[in-house]
Amino acid sequence: MQAQIEKIMSKKKHEEISGDQRLENIGETLSKTEQFIFNNQKFIGIAITILILAILGYFGYNKYYLEPKTQEATQQMFQAQQYFEADSLDKALYGDGNSLGFVDISSEYGMTKPGKLANYYAGIAFLKKKDFEQAIDYLEGFNAHDHLISPMARGAMGDAYLELGDKDKAAAYYLEAANMDDNGFTAPLFLFKAGQVYELLGNYDKAITTYTRIKNNYWKSNEGRSIEKNISRVKELKKRK
Repeated sequence: MQAQIEKIMSKKKHEEISGDQRLENIGETLSKTEQFIFNNQKFIGIAITILILAILGYFGYNKYYLEPKTQEATQQMFQAQQYFEADSLDKALYGDGNSLGFVDISSEYGMTKPGKLANYYAGIAFLKKKDFEQAIDYLEGFNAHDHLISPMARGAMGDAYLELGDKDKAAAYYLEAANMDDNGFTAPLFLFKAGQVYELLGNYDKAITTYTRIKNNYWKSNEGRSIEKNISRVKELKKRK
């Protein structure tokens, strides 16, 4: 019995020592942290100041620079869009002497949403003017994320490359455009264009695969309603090859 009591007392004493040791270790850790803060308080203060300035700078940039620039760009875009819709492409691109065209809007307001959109309009305008290299340059500069316009921009690059005779690049851009957004308008439209280019290249297997995607996924679209005819025709061409 005495031995058991001594054993319990010894265990309790050991636990007390272990608990004290843990408290001591925690105390040492806290002391080291406090010492680190004390020794480096100047640098920590500088880092906090930089962080605060960065946050204030971000909000200040948006409030006092980006927002006014966006408003200016929106006002300039209105007249350029009017010329674009009226098919006055030169005025749409270069302005009329009073208002800017898409080229200058893109250059001066490129950091704003209207400035980015000006790249798209400029690309389409150059495509209509059959200046395909310029069209590609501006369409590449359009990097906004939109469910319809982004695929349309990529698809327009496919049109430009097709006009330049680069069918492989045209097909690649049509497929990229089709894959950018799974909607019932741009996806089947550019899959259909890609299929047509594959036919021109004599790559009937890819043409059939591409048309079949329309049949399976976008059968309600304009392209989907008659896609069976295209698939049948290409299969027949493949047999004759």
